[in-house]
Formats: sequence, C-alpha cells, structure tokens
Amino acid sequence: MDDGPEWFAAKRYGYGAGLPISWQGWALTLSFVAVAIVTSIKFHDNKLVLFAIMIPVVLAFMLIAARTTRGGWRWRWGEDD
Repeated sequence: MDDGPEWFAAKRYGYGAGLPISWQGWALTLSFVAVAIVTSIKFHDNKLVLFAIMIPVVLAFMLIAARTTRGGWRWRWGEDD
C-alpha cells in the first residue's frame, strides 16, 4: 500500500517514528534540531516565549513525521510488517 512519501522508518516496538530513511527525513530532523537549539539559546531567559515558539514547531514536526512514516504511527509489538 503506497500512502505517500516515506521519510521515516516505523519503530519496531512502541508508537511513533524511528530514524529517518530518506534525505527529506534527515533534512526535517536536522532543521528541527537547529530551530530548537537556536530558539533555546536566544530565549533561554524568557521561558514563555520559548514555549510559545517551540510548541507549534514540535507539533508541526510530529505531524509531518506521522504522515511520512512507513506504515504510519501505530503501536507495534516487534513483529515484522
């Protein structure tokens, strides 16, 4: 079943995405980490602004990762898909 792009591998155990499996997944992950680091450094003294910026960034990252994970996000018990 081809549901669209596959940027992340599915986790073998648990819920969510594993490591990136394409350059797009790695670019998204590295961009997320860069935004998190820069935001944390710039707004380390103003926690409210830090959270106001990071909450939408984290939610956007999670949404994109969920839509581009091979097999989607669901609970897995270790069986091969």
